[in-house]
Amino acid sequence: MRWRHPPVYRTLVDLSTMEDRHIILTCRLDCATIHELCAQLEPDLMSAICHPTGIPPLVQVLSVLHFLASGSFQTTVAMASGMSQPMFSNVLTRVLSALLKHMRSYIVFPQVEDLPTVKGDFYVLGHIPNIIGAIDGTHVAFVPPRRNEQVYRNCKSYHSMNVQTMCLADQYISHVNAKYPGSVHDTYILRNSSIPYVMGQLQRHRVWLIGDSGYPNLSWLLNPVRNPRTRAEERYNEADGQTRRIIEQTFGRLKARFRCLHLTGGSLYYSLKKVCQIIVACCMLHNLALQHQVPFLQEDGPDVGLVAAVEPVDSEVEEAEEEDIDNRYNIIMQYFQ
Repeated sequence: MRWRHPPVYRTLVDLSTMEDRHIILTCRLDCATIHELCAQLEPDLMSAICHPTGIPPLVQVLSVLHFLASGSFQTTVAMASGMSQPMFSNVLTRVLSALLKHMRSYIVFPQVEDLPTVKGDFYVLGHIPNIIGAIDGTHVAFVPPRRNEQVYRNCKSYHSMNVQTMCLADQYISHVNAKYPGSVHDTYILRNSSIPYVMGQLQRHRVWLIGDSGYPNLSWLLNPVRNPRTRAEERYNEADGQTRRIIEQTFGRLKARFRCLHLTGGSLYYSLKKVCQIIVACCMLHNLALQHQVPFLQEDGPDVGLVAAVEPVDSEVEEAEEEDIDNRYNIIMQYFQ
């Protein structure tokens, strides 16, 4: 019998020979952060080594990072990584699944002990007190399934997923909900997410979120005053706009880092489950880049904010929350007299 040697995979990518700038432009993370990410995902990715055509975890992670950053076709990324397109498709599924297992450690809602710091950071933006998050929705284009195709057509007449996102003052994404189609209104997504429950638990700390006029008046959500009549209301609207700008900047930075989410990268041609996984994975990697202070080398960021039309709110809900909203309004306006 002939002795069969174990297969050896020749690594086509050597980070030690690449400049830091080139690594960041290609993968959106620096060398140290990529190695840390590989070490975290290695237990889930090592199973591929047992296959005769197995690919080391580092190559798997680098190829997926390049795919998310460039928004290119799988065939192009696969050729650059030294693998076939079907093989890269399996690698993409494997890396996304491994990454999403750590979602709760990458995307974290502000904890009670963190509230003073979070409120202080937001106060610097627009001098509105007690803000712990800016919330809005953005659209990610994809090729919809043939069944119920019209459900995914948004107000801009293209197919998308409406992604509800909340961020902190440093553009850290603290909440993401990527499971609703583009035709669904921001209000519906908000009411059917975990945010109302969480904010209800935090009301004893007198904290608020800030959103645009597409959201309804809620006791824990600040939005612009329609038709301001006093100088105080005008000053509040100016401060509201300065504070709320951070969520639009976050969308711009996120989609500039990962072109697969932006229209310039084309529409995602995947199943609904895979599209949602890609969106959440990009948000996780965005936070990872912020935590490790990876420089953002792209000069231009896309304008990605899409605001839905105002939708009437159920009158019974309005009556139940009217008193709390009036109290919130009086508390806020005293800061702008």
